[in-house]
Amino acid sequence: MFLLLPFIVLIDVKDFAQTQGSTIPPLCQKGYFPCGNLTKCLPQAFHCDGVDDCGNDTSGWATIFGTVLGNVNNVTLTQECFLNQYPQHCDCKETELECVNAGLQSVPVISTNVTLLSLKKNKIHSLPDKVFTKYKELKKIFLQHNCLRHISRKAFFGLYNLQILYLNHNCITTLRPGVFKDLHQLTWLILDDNPITRISQQLFTGLNSLFFLSMVNNYLEALPTQMCTQMPQLNWMDLEGNRIKYLTNSTFLSCDALTVLFLPRNQIDFVPEKTFSSLKNLGELDLSSNMIMELPVHLFKDLKLLQKLNLSSNPLLYLHKNQFGSLKQLQSLDLERIEIPNINTGIFQPMRNLSHIYFKNFRYCSYAPHVRICMPSTDGISSFEDLLANNILRIFVWVIAFITCFGNLSVIGMRSFIKAENTTHAMSIKILCCADCLMGVYLFFIGFFDIKYRGQYQKYALLWMESLPCRLMGFLAMLSTEVSVLLLTFLTLEKFLVIVFPFSNIRPGKRQTLVILICIWTLGFLIAVIPFWSEDYFGNFYGKNGVCFPLYYDQTEDIGSRGYSLGIFLGVNLLAFLIIVFSYITMFCSIQKTALQTAEVRNHIGKEVAVANRFFFIVFSDAICWIPVFVVKILSLLKVEIPGTITSWIVIFFLPVNSALNPILYTLTTSFFKDKLKQLLHKHRRKSVFKIKKKSLSTSIVWTDDSSSVKLGVLNKITLGDSIMKPVS
Repeated sequence: MFLLLPFIVLIDVKDFAQTQGSTIPPLCQKGYFPCGNLTKCLPQAFHCDGVDDCGNDTSGWATIFGTVLGNVNNVTLTQECFLNQYPQHCDCKETELECVNAGLQSVPVISTNVTLLSLKKNKIHSLPDKVFTKYKELKKIFLQHNCLRHISRKAFFGLYNLQILYLNHNCITTLRPGVFKDLHQLTWLILDDNPITRISQQLFTGLNSLFFLSMVNNYLEALPTQMCTQMPQLNWMDLEGNRIKYLTNSTFLSCDALTVLFLPRNQIDFVPEKTFSSLKNLGELDLSSNMIMELPVHLFKDLKLLQKLNLSSNPLLYLHKNQFGSLKQLQSLDLERIEIPNINTGIFQPMRNLSHIYFKNFRYCSYAPHVRICMPSTDGISSFEDLLANNILRIFVWVIAFITCFGNLSVIGMRSFIKAENTTHAMSIKILCCADCLMGVYLFFIGFFDIKYRGQYQKYALLWMESLPCRLMGFLAMLSTEVSVLLLTFLTLEKFLVIVFPFSNIRPGKRQTLVILICIWTLGFLIAVIPFWSEDYFGNFYGKNGVCFPLYYDQTEDIGSRGYSLGIFLGVNLLAFLIIVFSYITMFCSIQKTALQTAEVRNHIGKEVAVANRFFFIVFSDAICWIPVFVVKILSLLKVEIPGTITSWIVIFFLPVNSALNPILYTLTTSFFKDKLKQLLHKHRRKSVFKIKKKSLSTSIVWTDDSSSVKLGVLNKITLGDSIMKPVS
């Protein structure tokens, strides 16, 4: 229990704070550590550097561990000095002396009852024999930032009570064997940032109580065999940033008490299977930023108590299915910047206590659904909780889906109702609207499944991406996209022939156009369905993300899937785009030349020029939508890391907006459609006016007839009366 206590402090600082009666600190994120006062976090590079970064202690983690182990005195309540002799530029407090940046060139003469001596940031370049021998009560020495070059073998002779020794940030190249042999109570040895190239087994002779050893950023190329033989109590070993190239089965053979082992930023390329077999109490292991390409399947078999494992930034080719099978207590696993081609749920399933996992890709999180916190938490499209990561995407997916479907269906209906002079062109437009309408259907399904998995997406992410509905949705989106691109290319070439060769007879007729449209749909269907033919070759082509669209390039993709995706987006689509651009440049050059010809010729091509101008805006809008796709694919091909938010905007906004704009650009704003619409409105208005007039006229005629009858009756009565009353002559 004593051996695990410091590690527990590191892993769960909150528990330590509670036992000490202090305020519960914020949880430090990955790469940071809590200060000695447990109230703030600092970058990992700052720990144990001897600098008062926390502002409340001298040695950061040293104070924490000292408190736990009972090696730190109670807080000093007085500023009184109990030292009779010390340099005037130094600060004294009880029996502790600080001579920081005092310009000292050697160890000063001070009172023998000193317990703490800080000589940081001076100009002490060497330590002669027995320089500290009369200071029998010394417990802590701080000598960092002195550019120490030479340390005599007997420099620390007689310091039997020394507990903490800082020698970091100096110019030490070698340490003589036995230099620490009298330091029987030493628990903390810091040798960071020295150009030390070699250490021998005899160097640690006498360090029976050493608890913490740090040799960060030196030039060590190898570790001595059984290096812990002279340090049976060694609990924490930090060897970050050296040049260690290999480890052996006997390197840590006698390190039974070790609970923390840091070996990041070295040059280790292989770790033998039994390297860590003796580290039964190891709680944290860091092998990040090395050159390890393969890990033996049973490398971690004996690490039953391991709680944190960092393998990030290694060129690992794959992970064995049972690589972590024995790590039942593991709580944090770091696999950042590692491609895992053979990733599956079986790799992470045995680690039931795993609460934090770090991957290169958010997509990998779906293979560890039982882990509470997975990073990165989003790929820009989906998040840990939701299929669509943010509210803007959720709103846009429904808005664009509605506009796309309503706009294209309206155009199909209006094009069918309004008869055009060029029936083949109208047929092509309606076919294009059918293709674009599929994109709207795709977006409606994305919105529906986003609602279905809201708040619990991570539990179902893998099942969703591997499901048949996801693949069918990807098929619809790919079919819509490719048919739309091919149809746009065909329509452009059709206008190209009309404008560049106005008097030729090579323009396709109705039958030829129908055959071409059938071929385009067939080709688009084949492009979209081919990835279903061989899952071994293409993998899950459409299930790479939550929206089931294979846009971005993933290093873990199958070779067939990767090549096919690049072939579509940087092959077919880019070629179509270049053909369209070339065609319009040629058309504009042809228009400029014919502008000087007769009015008759200009009148002949006038309507086609207007159509060409209309198509220019269509192609321009398509270019705006497709250029981001080409850029993303090219950057991914060059292995440039692309933010997930860019991908999400391309998939949800740019590509569907192209389908939503096509009905407006092709139909609703054309002069022909506007003229026909005006004619229909005018005709409808005339019919309405005629009906109103007819109704008004009918009412007027009936009223006139009735009044005439009345008048005629009255007139007859008067006439009759007159005749009766008139006397006979």
